[in-house]
Amino acid sequence: MNNKLVVNGSKQAIENLKYEIANELGIKLGADTTSRLNGTVGGEMTKRLVNLGKQYYQNVENNKR
Repeated sequence: MNNKLVVNGSKQAIENLKYEIANELGIKLGADTTSRLNGTVGGEMTKRLVNLGKQYYQNVENNKR
């Protein structure tokens, strides 16, 4: 599988989000961190990105009316 980024700067935005969430949760990312803790950060990232997508499409629908 080949994941292509379609928005310039999105890779950096995702990295920033990852470290922002880790900081909020008090998790220091790295090789010494357990996969469970690293996974907690990834799960929170997914949750926030899904919510952002939902908000975006709700706004699109509201603007059509």
